[in-house]
Amino acid sequence: MDQRRVETVIVGAGQAGLATGYHLTRRDHDCLILDGGSAVGHSWRSRWDSLRLFTPASFDGLPGMRFPAPPKYFPTKDEMADYLQRYAEHFELPVQLSTRVDTLERAGSRYLVTAGDRHLESANVVVATGPYSTPHIPAFADALDPAITQLHSSSYRNPTQLAAGPTLVVGAGNSGAEIALELAASRETVLSGRDTGHIPIALGDLGYRILRSLSIDRWPGNQIARLLSRGGDPLIRVHPKDLQRAGVRRTPRVTGVDAGRPVLADGTVVDAAAVVWCTGFVPDYRWIHVPVTGPTGAPEHRRGVVPDEPGLYFVGLPLQSTPASQLVGGAGVDAEHVATHLLARAALTRNPGSRPPRATRPGPAGGSATAG
Repeated sequence: MDQRRVETVIVGAGQAGLATGYHLTRRDHDCLILDGGSAVGHSWRSRWDSLRLFTPASFDGLPGMRFPAPPKYFPTKDEMADYLQRYAEHFELPVQLSTRVDTLERAGSRYLVTAGDRHLESANVVVATGPYSTPHIPAFADALDPAITQLHSSSYRNPTQLAAGPTLVVGAGNSGAEIALELAASRETVLSGRDTGHIPIALGDLGYRILRSLSIDRWPGNQIARLLSRGGDPLIRVHPKDLQRAGVRRTPRVTGVDAGRPVLADGTVVDAAAVVWCTGFVPDYRWIHVPVTGPTGAPEHRRGVVPDEPGLYFVGLPLQSTPASQLVGGAGVDAEHVATHLLARAALTRNPGSRPPRATRPGPAGGSATAG
């Protein structure tokens, strides 16, 4: 059994984990970033083939390195993965790949992180696994006719995976709209779900930076957060008129199954050869054997700081502190806040007479998320 002591373990080498590692290593803090993927950016490469970020390149950079593309360009998933890999290499971040964390538990005044036959003892743990942990598919999906091809958006790659014929896309947020638009080029496509609204691309970099500056505890940030937490993010790259021009038929949400076929809220039965579930994800923190989650299963925190578990932090949560927290360009702000609190705590440990850090600005235990 491999045992080691490290001051801070960061779980997850996505944008949030790397940004946190950047702030800690710039201060020569001993940390280790663990990720279950075989390469940095693995989670981005695992998304559907045509995916592009929902935010422009000007807002897709992490602390210390801008995204290398024209400001109004929307990067592909692979370009984002390449950027994250270069970021980790450029700043020589201590990333250990192919290391899936199995459990996190208390070990006296410290934490014990178990990954296979490795045991890491640390004073601090930053959970940066993001909101895309467990795909959510309605329970009634099991009642669909077995002849109907079913895929969650996390497993969708391109139209060739689906049976020929009419296709129902369930969920009208960014993922659902993008996939429906792609499918409409080769088949009859139905998009089920409420209208989530639209954020104009003209919002630009300045608009996103303004969103990043708005606290969800004060107006208007709290109003925007309330809208986002309803589920289904406002469309950004795809305009509702794009769907209309492509021939995508909009319908009410799917509420159940009748004789093996999907049923809409208005009672309409949809004849579909395939269904793509763009119904989001649910948090899964069962591997954390420390009481940090609330009734919804999401972590309870104050802007990423867990008040009742000193040394435990979260980064990369939806609406963690601002309406932009769930975007790539918003990860750096939350990572810096968590790193600053963590470093102050570490300094207090070395110098017990100094003033202890305190958590500020309560963060929500849930929200919506986008791939951008």
